[in-house]
Amino acid sequence: MNGAGNAFAIFDARDRKFTPDADRIRAIAEQMQADQVMSIERDTMVDSYLRIWNSSGEEVDACGNGTRAVAHLLLAEAQKDQVKIRTNAGVLKGQKADNGLVTIDMGSPLMGWEDIPLSEKMDVRGVDVRIGPMDKPYLAKPAVVSMGNPHAVFFVDDVDAYDIPNIGPLVEWHPLFPEGVNVGFAQVIDRETIRLRVWERGAGLTKACGTGACAALVCAARAGKTERRAKLILDGGELIIHWQESDDHVLMTGPVELEMSFEV
Repeated sequence: MNGAGNAFAIFDARDRKFTPDADRIRAIAEQMQADQVMSIERDTMVDSYLRIWNSSGEEVDACGNGTRAVAHLLLAEAQKDQVKIRTNAGVLKGQKADNGLVTIDMGSPLMGWEDIPLSEKMDVRGVDVRIGPMDKPYLAKPAVVSMGNPHAVFFVDDVDAYDIPNIGPLVEWHPLFPEGVNVGFAQVIDRETIRLRVWERGAGLTKACGTGACAALVCAARAGKTERRAKLILDGGELIIHWQESDDHVLMTGPVELEMSFEV
């Protein structure tokens, strides 16, 4: 499946064991050209439990677009308007939206430096990361936030002017981020529109990143660059992100596509 171009290989493991090692995950991701591999598993308290691996083989806590894809499957299967999916980042609610879109309630963003986490206490609105010459870096001071996984967001004038495949790895495992970080490059077009590209931790440059879109909107709105609701334009499609004032939750709405389905 894919969500706005973000590609997933999803296994239904509710009636069988699925215990792959990192090598197997890498092989599946390569064969299926997937950014993430996921396993839908039984959960006695909610509709399902979702395990998530990046294409590099490590298990991770959150994937917003992937959770939307699984919500789409569960909503159709159960003929319900809302489902609850447990992830390592918490229980997320998925629901049907207009025009065949799917919305996921991603919960509240985490903004404490220890929540990201950072290796030292620092102002999360602009952390001390610089790319380029120390006295004149061409990228510096990204805002950081956690959406169940860590994100650093650089605000730039033109996302296409940066060599993201070379810059991304420099930030992904910067010493300030002990668990690594997803790296967003956000171009604010107007107060309700952001152009975004994301270097995903453990997956590289992807066509879309749901938690990255949420992180970019939160960081932009927090800095007064946008409203709390905006359209995020990614390489693979568009997402609508709404950071609600009423409960501090971030809602992500976008398309989902089933590319192929088969039994293994």
